[in-house]
Amino acid sequence: MRSRFFALCSVLVVAAGLGVYSFVYAQTRRMAIHEPHMSAAYGHLEQAKSELERAAPNKGGHRERAMQAIDQAMEQIQEGEQFFQQNGRR
Repeated sequence: MRSRFFALCSVLVVAAGLGVYSFVYAQTRRMAIHEPHMSAAYGHLEQAKSELERAAPNKGGHRERAMQAIDQAMEQIQEGEQFFQQNGRR
């Protein structure tokens, strides 16, 4: 009974932490104003890249390609932000 309680508390703490991360740290101020979902996605990509950087590099190059794909996704989000700044909503 006690271990279930601690497991539930742990899950709740992790979920709350991820929520706070998404809304506070993952969002750039400019992007968060008009597109909070893109901002949150960017933050999640940063977190994913950080995790991949900590992973062992013995994955046949797949880890490195995953990090490159994350970099490309982050660039697309930034380009979308720049497009919005220049053109407004379209």
